[in-house]
Amino acid sequence: MSRSALEEIILTRIRPTPEEVGHLRAISDQIIAFLMEQHQRPAMLVGSVARGTFVRGDRDLDIFMLFPVDLPRDGLVEQGIAVASDVVDHFGGTAVEKYAEHPYLNARIYDLDIDLVPCYHVAAASAIQSAVDRTPFHTRYIIPRITPFVDDALLMKQFTKAGGIYGSDHMTEGFSGYLCELLILHYGGFTQLIEAASGWRPGHLIDPENHRRRPFSEPLVVVDPTDPNRNVAAALSLDQMCAFIELARSYQKSPSEVFFTLHRPVSFTQRQVALALSERGTSLYTITFETPAYVPDTVVPQLRKSVIAITELLEKGGFHVNRTDCSMGEEVSVLLFELFNDTVPPVVRHIGPPVWNGENPEKFIRKYVEGSPLSGPFIEDGRYVVEIRRRYTEAHALLSSSILLEAALGKHVRKMMDKGWSVRSGADCWNEGLSSFFAAFFERSSPAVRIMRMGNK
Repeated sequence: MSRSALEEIILTRIRPTPEEVGHLRAISDQIIAFLMEQHQRPAMLVGSVARGTFVRGDRDLDIFMLFPVDLPRDGLVEQGIAVASDVVDHFGGTAVEKYAEHPYLNARIYDLDIDLVPCYHVAAASAIQSAVDRTPFHTRYIIPRITPFVDDALLMKQFTKAGGIYGSDHMTEGFSGYLCELLILHYGGFTQLIEAASGWRPGHLIDPENHRRRPFSEPLVVVDPTDPNRNVAAALSLDQMCAFIELARSYQKSPSEVFFTLHRPVSFTQRQVALALSERGTSLYTITFETPAYVPDTVVPQLRKSVIAITELLEKGGFHVNRTDCSMGEEVSVLLFELFNDTVPPVVRHIGPPVWNGENPEKFIRKYVEGSPLSGPFIEDGRYVVEIRRRYTEAHALLSSSILLEAALGKHVRKMMDKGWSVRSGADCWNEGLSSFFAAFFERSSPAVRIMRMGNK
């Protein structure tokens, strides 16, 4: 099926230039040659640059250094970081050590962002010893198949980027580049994918090699053609899958270049936060603490787990939560809670057992008689009821208390909060570094609705 005139125009803007391709290839070739000549270390370029499916302007290279499978994990890490550090020094770059399943170097060499990743040189994806060992097989699978569909892959990536659903990181929970490419291959083009996705439902299964070996529970299942036990779409959340369905339907109905246009994040001033809270009549609280020294894929799930745990504490205390969010920054991380009420009366009712319920009524009475309740225990509708004093009558007091450390926080979050945290409320939650975070929170809408509003302006 041929592409539309609109899509051909978009492609002229997003195809990488020959000069860009040549530059990226030249740098990667130099690094790979240096690794072999100086360290006798085989390496390969992986990712979208290797597959020719990167969008113009992307300046990232992923170079995987291949180590023998009999090398212990400690040796892989030690040698991998040492060799990668020598690469950075040789090319006059800078680097920081990052952590995924094991450490790797994220380097800045010339004008490029380059990940130098040690992995095992396994014979098959089924023999991987670490998660990154699988990545070279993805590249080998895609390269011989993608050539007729490179433009379609570019459209898909730009479409999901503009929709805010590109990226399989835990903050985005969207579409990885590899997933985009597999979907394009499976459906035979961008237009066909958009048509098919308009009718997706949760539980949709795609198995390119018809070799699935186990059931999967995620909303979208795309069985990895290099590993029958892996779902390539495992990181895709139900909401982001539905956002793509909505975008596909909207694009089919009213194609426009806005579906491929990246927009700068909107920012909120402190005054706008105050106005939003005044309009909504809600209360806003943030908990801020030092960011754990781990990659986002480790930290973000723990931030979300901590938000859920603290929400349960708030609800149990009588503070009703409307929405929550979290943000991982370089220096500090933030947990955000919007409450319908941030104060509660001192008295709370506690419903006890029915009067006829064996020994339990006696235990209930004894417990609360000795505890000096505000009222009761008394009988109401056949059950004992007691009215007791709340421990916290203000949300700020609860969020500032050590009771938070008793909640089911993420492990690394707890370690950071053990060092201390700060609580802010209302417009005081705002700071310049969180201006886009607050704008996204208060102006939240689905991608297609956001595009619709842009078209009406």
